[in-house]
Amino acid sequence: MREEVTRTGVVLTDIRKSFGNLEVIHGIDLQIVEGSFVVFVGPSGCGKSTLLRMIAGLEEVTDGEIEIKGRDVTDLDPSDRGIAMVFQSYALYPHMSVRDNLAFGLKMARTPEAEIEARVKAASAILKIDPLLDRRPGQLSGGQRQRVAIGRAIVRKPDVFLFDEPLSNLDAELRVSMRIEIARLHRELRNTMIYVTHDQTEAMTLADMIVVLRDGRIEQTGSPREVYENPANIFVAGFIGSPRMNLLNVQWTGDGSVRLGARQIPVSLETGPLPPGEKITLGIRPEHLMVSTAGEGMLQARVDFSEYLGGTQFLYCQTEEGQAIVAEHRSPVPVDAGDTVHFSWDGAQLRFFDSAGLRIYDVGRLRG
Repeated sequence: MREEVTRTGVVLTDIRKSFGNLEVIHGIDLQIVEGSFVVFVGPSGCGKSTLLRMIAGLEEVTDGEIEIKGRDVTDLDPSDRGIAMVFQSYALYPHMSVRDNLAFGLKMARTPEAEIEARVKAASAILKIDPLLDRRPGQLSGGQRQRVAIGRAIVRKPDVFLFDEPLSNLDAELRVSMRIEIARLHRELRNTMIYVTHDQTEAMTLADMIVVLRDGRIEQTGSPREVYENPANIFVAGFIGSPRMNLLNVQWTGDGSVRLGARQIPVSLETGPLPPGEKITLGIRPEHLMVSTAGEGMLQARVDFSEYLGGTQFLYCQTEEGQAIVAEHRSPVPVDAGDTVHFSWDGAQLRFFDSAGLRIYDVGRLRG
């Protein structure tokens, strides 16, 4: 059988960025498969936009190497890298029609008129903006302007699309529709796309691979499911997910249970050399906490606030020990603020982290 070769779209090797004596990107290594949709996500100031701008050639690389489709582009001008960038601000020329905005870059590159017309026609058809071609940006809605900005990138036929928080200026309804449009666009074009956002919903719904960044370093890479279900550390567990994963301070007893205050909770965790009495963190997602009867519950808490959202209800609670937790409650039986509730869970959904915040993996399960 002939082995299928996976083509690499973008490779970052030991990428570093400093402003004077301050290093903000600390030796990032990353391989992006050609044709994939990769999302850089992380809190403000984590370096995601700086990293994107270095790939684009808009920020100088202090050290390291950037390859696009096997070609070293580290020191090339942005126009020579085979990329097209879509910015948070649409960056359209207000005095030009949509047609002229789409064609401007091609005209500057002295592309033949017939080819310009063909590319503009193709891009406007893909984005369904044909009726807008003779309008100016001031006559368009925010969503329409963003389509034009994306269309201006499409006509360049780049190897890689770069998106820098393109939907942050849109209202909630438009963000949803534009997410769908961008996902559809990727399915049709199959170009490599790198997308920066602080919005977890965008990251989870659009990405083939999520890159979680903090303080200029990669904390974890993986599919949305991998990052959500198997966070590598407490930071990822607390950052990915809305509401975030519940993180409870517990103590490992050494005999197959953890201690939460005066309560001893049995867990299916074999941790190898972890000593009894070690302080660790137990993590569980809100959707995995189930309201149960007092005799069956493993955790007791008081409901401080109940958030009813129609299809689900979020319960914001305090445990007996004063630790905050959030539970997603889907039962038709309502729970109100002030109620005392008991929670149970499926032990397979528990995640554990050591005192340094790193994931503790069940060595027994790994052996199996």
